[in-house]
Amino acid sequence: MSRWLITGAAGMLGRDLAEVLAADGVEYTALTRQELDVTDAAAVRAAVAGHDVVVNAAAWTDVDGAETEEAAATRINGDGPRALAAACAETGAVLIQVSTDYVFPGDATEPYRHDAPTAPVNAYGRSKLAGELAVTELLPERGYVVRTAWLYGAHGRNFVSTMLGLAERLDTVDVVDDQRGQPTWTRALARQLRELGEAAVAGKAPAGVYHGTASETATWFDLARAAFELTGLDPERVRPTTSEKFVRPARRPSFSVLAHERWAEAGVAAQPHWRDQLTEALRVMAPGRSGA
Repeated sequence: MSRWLITGAAGMLGRDLAEVLAADGVEYTALTRQELDVTDAAAVRAAVAGHDVVVNAAAWTDVDGAETEEAAATRINGDGPRALAAACAETGAVLIQVSTDYVFPGDATEPYRHDAPTAPVNAYGRSKLAGELAVTELLPERGYVVRTAWLYGAHGRNFVSTMLGLAERLDTVDVVDDQRGQPTWTRALARQLRELGEAAVAGKAPAGVYHGTASETATWFDLARAAFELTGLDPERVRPTTSEKFVRPARRPSFSVLAHERWAEAGVAAQPHWRDQLTEALRVMAPGRSGA
Protein backbone atom coordinates (compact mmCIF):
# COMPACT_ATOMS: atom_id res chain seq x y z
CA MET A 1 0.00 0.00 0.00
CA SER A 2 1.20 3.51 -0.78
CA ARG A 3 2.57 5.92 1.81
CA TRP A 4 1.14 9.44 1.88
CA LEU A 5 2.34 12.87 2.93
CA ILE A 6 -0.15 15.61 3.84
CA THR A 7 1.05 19.20 4.05
CA GLY A 8 -1.09 21.83 5.74
CA ALA A 9 -2.34 19.01 7.94
CA ALA A 10 -3.90 21.25 10.60
CA GLY A 11 -6.50 22.71 8.24
CA MET A 12 -10.05 21.53 7.55
CA LEU A 13 -9.13 19.42 4.56
CA GLY A 14 -5.81 18.21 5.92
CA ARG A 15 -7.40 16.90 9.11
CA ASP A 16 -10.25 15.20 7.27
CA LEU A 17 -7.82 13.58 4.83
CA ALA A 18 -5.75 12.26 7.72
CA GLU A 19 -8.88 10.76 9.27
CA VAL A 20 -9.90 9.15 5.97
CA LEU A 21 -6.45 7.62 5.49
CA ALA A 22 -6.32 6.40 9.08
CA ALA A 23 -9.73 4.75 8.74
CA ASP A 24 -8.47 2.91 5.65
CA GLY A 25 -5.29 1.79 7.38
CA VAL A 26 -3.06 3.87 5.10
CA GLU A 27 0.39 4.87 6.33
CA TYR A 28 0.78 8.63 6.21
CA THR A 29 2.76 11.59 7.53
CA ALA A 30 0.81 14.71 8.43
CA LEU A 31 2.79 17.95 8.68
CA THR A 32 1.37 21.29 9.76
CA ARG A 33 2.67 24.60 8.45
CA GLN A 34 4.67 24.95 11.66
CA GLU A 35 6.32 21.60 10.96
CA LEU A 36 6.97 22.16 7.25
CA ASP A 37 7.44 25.42 5.38
CA VAL A 38 6.49 24.39 1.85
CA THR A 39 8.61 27.21 0.41
CA ASP A 40 11.79 25.74 1.98
CA ALA A 41 13.11 23.55 -0.84
CA ALA A 42 15.54 21.58 1.33
CA ALA A 43 12.93 20.87 3.99
CA VAL A 44 10.44 19.87 1.32
CA ARG A 45 12.85 17.41 -0.29
CA ALA A 46 13.48 15.78 3.08
CA ALA A 47 9.76 15.57 3.84
CA VAL A 48 8.78 14.11 0.46
CA ALA A 49 11.42 11.38 0.55
CA GLY A 50 9.91 7.96 1.17
CA HIS A 51 6.36 8.91 0.19
CA ASP A 52 4.37 7.75 -2.82
CA VAL A 53 1.59 10.36 -2.75
CA VAL A 54 1.87 13.97 -1.60
CA VAL A 55 -1.25 16.07 -1.04
CA ASN A 56 -0.56 19.77 -0.70
CA ALA A 57 -3.29 21.25 1.48
CA ALA A 58 -1.00 24.03 2.69
CA ALA A 59 -2.12 27.41 1.41
CA TRP A 60 -2.54 31.11 1.96
CA THR A 61 -6.34 31.24 2.35
CA ASP A 62 -6.93 34.89 3.30
CA VAL A 63 -8.59 36.02 0.07
CA ASP A 64 -8.97 39.66 1.11
CA GLY A 65 -5.53 39.83 2.69
CA ALA A 66 -3.94 38.69 -0.55
CA GLU A 67 -5.04 41.93 -2.21
CA THR A 68 -2.45 43.87 -0.21
CA GLU A 69 0.03 41.01 0.28
CA GLU A 70 0.04 39.32 -3.10
CA ALA A 71 3.77 38.58 -3.01
CA ALA A 72 3.41 36.75 0.30
CA ALA A 73 0.36 34.84 -0.95
CA THR A 74 2.16 33.86 -4.15
CA ARG A 75 5.18 32.66 -2.20
CA ILE A 76 3.01 30.13 -0.36
CA ASN A 77 0.49 29.32 -3.08
CA GLY A 78 2.90 29.46 -6.02
CA ASP A 79 6.45 28.85 -4.81
CA GLY A 80 5.33 26.18 -2.32
CA PRO A 81 3.76 23.91 -4.96
CA ARG A 82 6.79 24.47 -7.17
CA ALA A 83 9.11 23.22 -4.42
CA LEU A 84 6.89 20.20 -3.82
CA ALA A 85 6.66 19.43 -7.53
CA ALA A 86 10.44 19.61 -7.88
CA ALA A 87 10.88 17.23 -4.96
CA CYS A 88 8.31 14.80 -6.36
CA ALA A 89 10.04 14.93 -9.74
CA GLU A 90 13.23 13.74 -8.03
CA THR A 91 11.61 10.88 -6.10
CA GLY A 92 8.88 9.76 -8.50
CA ALA A 93 6.05 10.60 -6.11
CA VAL A 94 2.58 11.66 -7.19
CA LEU A 95 1.61 15.21 -6.21
CA ILE A 96 -2.00 16.31 -5.69
CA GLN A 97 -2.20 20.09 -5.54
CA VAL A 98 -5.43 21.47 -4.07
CA SER A 99 -6.52 24.55 -5.98
CA THR A 100 -9.59 26.74 -6.34
CA ASP A 101 -12.43 27.95 -8.54
CA TYR A 102 -10.94 31.44 -8.14
CA VAL A 103 -8.64 30.76 -11.09
CA PHE A 104 -11.72 31.45 -13.24
CA PRO A 105 -13.36 34.87 -13.77
CA GLY A 106 -16.74 33.66 -12.51
CA ASP A 107 -18.77 35.10 -15.38
CA ALA A 108 -19.78 31.84 -17.09
CA THR A 109 -23.28 30.48 -17.53
CA GLU A 110 -22.30 26.81 -17.81
CA PRO A 111 -20.00 24.74 -15.54
CA TYR A 112 -16.30 25.40 -16.10
CA ARG A 113 -14.55 22.43 -17.68
CA HIS A 114 -11.10 21.40 -16.48
CA ASP A 115 -9.57 22.85 -19.65
CA ALA A 116 -11.51 26.13 -19.67
CA PRO A 117 -9.38 29.31 -19.98
CA THR A 118 -8.29 30.73 -16.63
CA ALA A 119 -8.55 34.42 -15.79
CA PRO A 120 -8.40 35.17 -12.06
CA VAL A 121 -10.14 38.34 -10.90
CA ASN A 122 -8.21 38.73 -7.63
CA ALA A 123 -4.76 38.27 -6.15
CA TYR A 124 -5.65 35.04 -4.38
CA GLY A 125 -6.74 33.48 -7.66
CA ARG A 126 -3.53 34.58 -9.35
CA SER A 127 -1.44 33.08 -6.56
CA LYS A 128 -3.23 29.73 -6.79
CA LEU A 129 -2.92 29.69 -10.57
CA ALA A 130 0.84 30.09 -10.17
CA GLY A 131 0.84 26.89 -8.12
CA GLU A 132 -1.20 25.04 -10.72
CA LEU A 133 1.17 26.04 -13.49
CA ALA A 134 4.20 24.95 -11.48
CA VAL A 135 2.75 21.48 -10.89
CA THR A 136 1.67 20.87 -14.47
CA GLU A 137 5.03 22.15 -15.76
CA LEU A 138 7.30 20.13 -13.49
CA LEU A 139 5.15 16.99 -13.18
CA PRO A 140 3.39 16.46 -16.49
CA GLU A 141 2.97 12.73 -15.85
CA ARG A 142 2.48 12.62 -12.05
CA GLY A 143 1.04 16.03 -11.19
CA TYR A 144 -2.63 16.42 -10.31
CA VAL A 145 -4.45 19.70 -9.70
CA VAL A 146 -7.80 19.37 -7.93
CA ARG A 147 -9.80 22.57 -7.92
CA THR A 148 -12.41 22.86 -5.21
CA ALA A 149 -14.73 25.54 -3.85
CA TRP A 150 -17.10 26.58 -1.08
CA LEU A 151 -15.49 24.25 1.45
CA TYR A 152 -16.88 23.65 4.93
CA GLY A 153 -16.07 21.08 7.60
CA ALA A 154 -15.75 20.22 11.25
CA HIS A 155 -12.16 21.39 11.74
CA GLY A 156 -12.12 25.11 11.01
CA ARG A 157 -14.02 28.32 10.49
CA ASN A 158 -16.38 28.17 7.54
CA PHE A 159 -19.71 29.41 6.22
CA VAL A 160 -21.88 26.62 7.67
CA SER A 161 -20.47 26.90 11.18
CA THR A 162 -20.73 30.69 10.97
CA MET A 163 -24.40 30.50 10.02
CA LEU A 164 -25.19 28.15 12.88
CA GLY A 165 -23.34 30.46 15.24
CA LEU A 166 -25.31 33.48 14.02
CA ALA A 167 -28.52 31.54 14.50
CA GLU A 168 -27.81 31.46 18.22
CA ARG A 169 -27.42 35.24 18.42
CA LEU A 170 -29.69 36.76 15.78
CA ASP A 171 -33.37 36.45 14.93
CA THR A 172 -32.65 36.72 11.18
CA VAL A 173 -29.58 36.58 8.95
CA ASP A 174 -29.13 38.18 5.53
CA VAL A 175 -27.28 35.99 3.04
CA VAL A 176 -26.31 36.71 -0.56
CA ASP A 177 -28.40 35.01 -3.21
CA ASP A 178 -26.53 36.16 -6.33
CA GLN A 179 -23.45 33.93 -6.13
CA ARG A 180 -23.78 30.33 -7.29
CA GLY A 181 -21.46 27.43 -6.53
CA GLN A 182 -21.19 23.89 -5.17
CA PRO A 183 -21.01 23.67 -1.35
CA THR A 184 -18.45 20.96 -0.64
CA TRP A 185 -17.79 19.07 2.59
CA THR A 186 -14.08 18.59 3.20
CA ARG A 187 -14.64 14.96 4.18
CA ALA A 188 -16.26 14.23 0.81
CA LEU A 189 -13.32 15.88 -0.95
CA ALA A 190 -10.86 13.93 1.20
CA ARG A 191 -12.48 10.66 0.18
CA GLN A 192 -12.22 11.64 -3.46
CA LEU A 193 -8.55 12.62 -3.10
CA ARG A 194 -7.86 9.27 -1.45
CA GLU A 195 -9.31 7.44 -4.46
CA LEU A 196 -7.49 9.68 -6.93
CA GLY A 197 -4.16 9.12 -5.22
CA GLU A 198 -4.48 5.36 -5.35
CA ALA A 199 -5.61 5.48 -8.99
CA ALA A 200 -2.63 7.70 -9.81
CA VAL A 201 -0.14 5.35 -8.17
CA ALA A 202 -1.68 2.45 -10.08
CA GLY A 203 -1.30 4.36 -13.35
CA LYS A 204 -5.06 4.46 -13.91
CA ALA A 205 -5.67 8.22 -13.59
CA PRO A 206 -4.49 10.64 -16.29
CA ALA A 207 -2.43 13.49 -14.85
CA GLY A 208 -3.68 17.05 -14.99
CA VAL A 209 -6.63 19.05 -13.72
CA TYR A 210 -9.75 17.72 -11.98
CA HIS A 211 -12.64 19.53 -10.34
CA GLY A 212 -13.43 18.32 -6.83
CA THR A 213 -16.75 19.85 -5.81
CA ALA A 214 -20.20 18.59 -4.85
CA SER A 215 -22.77 17.70 -7.45
CA GLU A 216 -25.54 20.21 -8.28
CA THR A 217 -25.50 23.89 -7.34
CA ALA A 218 -26.72 26.36 -4.74
CA THR A 219 -26.38 29.96 -3.68
CA TRP A 220 -25.05 30.96 -0.27
CA PHE A 221 -28.68 31.72 0.62
CA ASP A 222 -29.70 28.18 -0.37
CA LEU A 223 -26.91 26.71 1.72
CA ALA A 224 -27.78 28.77 4.79
CA ARG A 225 -31.46 27.84 4.56
CA ALA A 226 -30.57 24.17 4.23
CA ALA A 227 -28.26 24.34 7.26
CA PHE A 228 -31.05 25.91 9.31
CA GLU A 229 -33.63 23.39 8.14
CA LEU A 230 -31.43 20.35 8.75
CA THR A 231 -30.66 21.47 12.31
CA GLY A 232 -34.29 22.06 13.22
CA LEU A 233 -34.24 25.84 12.82
CA ASP A 234 -36.76 27.90 10.89
CA PRO A 235 -35.30 28.47 7.39
CA GLU A 236 -37.49 31.57 7.02
CA ARG A 237 -35.07 33.29 9.40
CA VAL A 238 -32.61 33.39 6.47
CA ARG A 239 -33.31 36.33 4.18
CA PRO A 240 -31.88 36.85 0.65
CA THR A 241 -29.73 39.84 -0.20
CA THR A 242 -27.16 40.85 -2.84
CA SER A 243 -23.38 40.96 -2.91
CA GLU A 244 -23.58 44.75 -2.95
CA LYS A 245 -24.56 44.59 0.73
CA PHE A 246 -21.27 42.88 1.61
CA VAL A 247 -18.47 44.76 -0.12
CA ARG A 248 -15.10 43.02 0.29
CA PRO A 249 -11.57 44.09 -0.74
CA ALA A 250 -11.26 41.14 -3.15
CA ARG A 251 -13.76 40.61 -5.92
CA ARG A 252 -15.60 37.26 -5.68
CA PRO A 253 -16.67 35.21 -8.70
CA SER A 254 -20.45 35.21 -9.05
CA PHE A 255 -20.47 31.81 -10.79
CA SER A 256 -18.28 29.11 -9.26
CA VAL A 257 -19.75 25.98 -10.81
CA LEU A 258 -17.21 23.40 -11.97
CA ALA A 259 -17.70 20.45 -14.34
CA HIS A 260 -16.77 16.94 -13.22
CA GLU A 261 -16.31 15.04 -16.49
CA ARG A 262 -12.69 13.98 -15.85
CA TRP A 263 -13.39 11.74 -12.87
CA ALA A 264 -14.74 9.02 -15.14
CA GLU A 265 -11.35 8.93 -16.90
CA ALA A 266 -9.71 8.17 -13.56
CA GLY A 267 -12.29 5.58 -12.54
CA VAL A 268 -13.28 7.74 -9.56
CA ALA A 269 -16.87 8.66 -8.75
CA ALA A 270 -18.04 12.26 -8.74
CA GLN A 271 -19.02 13.65 -5.35
CA PRO A 272 -22.59 13.35 -4.03
CA HIS A 273 -25.23 16.09 -4.20
CA TRP A 274 -24.34 19.08 -2.02
CA ARG A 275 -27.42 18.65 0.15
CA ASP A 276 -26.63 14.98 0.80
CA GLN A 277 -23.13 16.03 1.82
CA LEU A 278 -24.50 18.69 4.15
CA THR A 279 -26.89 16.22 5.75
CA GLU A 280 -24.02 13.84 6.54
CA ALA A 281 -21.68 16.64 7.59
CA LEU A 282 -24.10 18.08 10.13
CA ARG A 283 -24.16 14.77 11.97
CA VAL A 284 -20.50 15.51 12.71
CA MET A 285 -20.56 19.31 12.90
CA ALA A 286 -23.76 19.70 14.93
CA PRO A 287 -24.61 16.29 16.38
CA GLY A 288 -26.93 17.69 19.02
CA ARG A 289 -28.96 19.67 16.51
CA SER A 290 -28.87 17.63 13.33
CA GLY A 291 -32.22 16.13 12.49
CA ALA A 292 -30.67 13.78 9.94
